[in-house]
Amino acid sequence: MEKNIFGKEYRLGILGGGQLGRMFIQEAINYNIDVHIMENDENAPSANLATTFTKGEITNYEDVLAFGKNLNVLTVEIENVNIEALYELERIGVKVYPQARVLEIIKDKGVQKEFYKNNQIPSSDFFYFSKDEEISLPCVQKIRTGGYDGQGVKIIRSKSDLKNLFSEPSIIEELIPFEKELSVIVARNESGQTAVYQTVECQFNEANLVEFLFSPAEIAPEIEKQATDLALDVINKLEMIGILAVELFLTADGKLYVNEVAPRPHNSGHQTIECNISSQFEQHLRAILDLPLGSTDIIQNGVMINLLGETDYSGNAIYQGLEDIISIPGVHVHLYGKLTTKPNRKMGHVTVTNSSMSEAKRVAKIVKSKLKIIA
Repeated sequence: MEKNIFGKEYRLGILGGGQLGRMFIQEAINYNIDVHIMENDENAPSANLATTFTKGEITNYEDVLAFGKNLNVLTVEIENVNIEALYELERIGVKVYPQARVLEIIKDKGVQKEFYKNNQIPSSDFFYFSKDEEISLPCVQKIRTGGYDGQGVKIIRSKSDLKNLFSEPSIIEELIPFEKELSVIVARNESGQTAVYQTVECQFNEANLVEFLFSPAEIAPEIEKQATDLALDVINKLEMIGILAVELFLTADGKLYVNEVAPRPHNSGHQTIECNISSQFEQHLRAILDLPLGSTDIIQNGVMINLLGETDYSGNAIYQGLEDIISIPGVHVHLYGKLTTKPNRKMGHVTVTNSSMSEAKRVAKIVKSKLKIIA
C-alpha cells in the first residue's frame, strides 16, 4: 500500500530543536517531508530549517499536547519530555515514536536499570541511593532524570569524592573496569523489521564527552556479533519503534555490559552520514514512518571528532582554523548553527573518511589540533 506521507497534509513533529533535529530535517528534505519543531529557544539549530517552529517547553503538559494533537507522527530529540502528554496524544490517535512507555522507562536511569535486570540484559549492579546509605568504593553515581552530554554522572573513587555527591534522586552503580567503550545503533519499524549498524568505539574527554569515535571498532568478530546481537535484543525487548543507541562496556575478559541507551539519533551515530549507505537520521525517519529500513553497510572507514567550545571562551562563536582543515581530502564538516560558544558546548562535528583507519586517525588528530572554537 502506498503511504501518503509526502504532502503538506502529513504532519511530522519533533520535540526539541537542537542539532539532532537539524540533521534529521536535512534528511527529511530529501524525501520532501515537512518537519514541525517545538522548542523554547527561537535561535535553536533546527528553528530556521523546520517547516514551522512553535515556541514551547517540551516538559510542559499543555505545550506538548497543543503541539502534538494535530500531528500524524511525533518523535523526540531528547528523552526529558512530558510523558503524560505523550500518553494522551497516543490515546487520541497520534503516533508517538519512540512510544511514551519506552521513554518513561529510559528517561529514569533507575527504571532503565530495572528493565535490564528484569529482562536478563547484562548491565552493572545498582541500587537507588539516599544520602544516609553507605556505598562501597569505587562506584558511579548517576542522577535519575535530566542528565545529558556527560552531565549527571560522577565516578566516586575515594572518600574525598563523597563530599561532592549529587543531591538529586540518583542511583549508585558498580564501576565496571572496562577496556573499551562501544556503541551500537539499531533501528526497528512498526512492522517489526530491524536493522543494526556495525559497532563503533568511543574515546571520551575529561568532561565525559565523546572526543573521538572510530568506525568500525577494532574488536574481534565474535565481540562484534555479541554487541550487535545485544543491541537487537534490547530494542526487541523494548518493542521500541525508532532508532536506539546502545552504549556498551567491553571488559578485558571479553564481557559486554549495557551502560545506557538513548532512544533517538545519537552522537555515536553521526559518522553514518558519510560512512554508511543509510545515515542514522534517514534510518530514524524510515523507522517512525514504517518505511523499509535502509542498508547499514559501511562504505568507508571514519573517525568522528566532536567540535566543542574551548575551555576559556564564551560569546559569539569564531571557527579558527576551518579553512586549514577543509583543504584536507576526506574531511567533512558539520556546523550546528549555534551562534554562541561556551566551554565544552557541542558546536559541530567533523568526520574524517579514508580507506585506511590509521590514516583517518592521523588526519583526525590534525583536525583536533587545528580547529578551535573561540569567541
